[in-house]
Amino acid sequence: MNAPETSLSSAGFFSSKLEGPLPNQGFLATILIAQRTGQGCLPYTLGLRDEDYQTMLETYFSAIRGMIDSPGNFREQHAIRQELLELRSQEFGELTELLVQNSQGVHASEAWLAQIIAAGCMGGDHLWRDLGLVNRESLRAMFVENFPDLAEKNNANMRWKKFLYRQLCETGGHFVCRSPSCETCPTYDECFGEEV
Repeated sequence: MNAPETSLSSAGFFSSKLEGPLPNQGFLATILIAQRTGQGCLPYTLGLRDEDYQTMLETYFSAIRGMIDSPGNFREQHAIRQELLELRSQEFGELTELLVQNSQGVHASEAWLAQIIAAGCMGGDHLWRDLGLVNRESLRAMFVENFPDLAEKNNANMRWKKFLYRQLCETGGHFVCRSPSCETCPTYDECFGEEV
């Protein structure tokens, strides 16, 4: 299930060179609109390499490209976010790799989302907010559609950032968690439960 497509369609976000919405176009449009309106924590290129960003715009949003390019000072405002991302490049790379390895491997947009999600993990809020999504359910839908193995593993509804870092901890030997199991951890409520 993609992000709400009716409002995005009326905004022209599905007018691409190809017929109909492309894979993940609703998610990408929602993230791009949110970022351009000051929501979330993503840098100007959403965490994508410049060439991936340009390819995404050309493939998915060519009909409205001029409308989503922002004034020059917009890029300057987001330069600090890009700099912070670069300072944490190893962490960003490990998160991206984890996501790519667990993607369906069907479409290039999955790799783009992996980079965008990894960039969102560098923010200080819940992942869905740092990405500019409307709610946590839309983030879960993105994972189910693109990273189904990770979505299935997160069966206890752990907060997504915590869950991804826990996956890095388990696969790469990184020491992130204070307890050998979540059930015995003194900060259990920080990882599970309702997000406000």
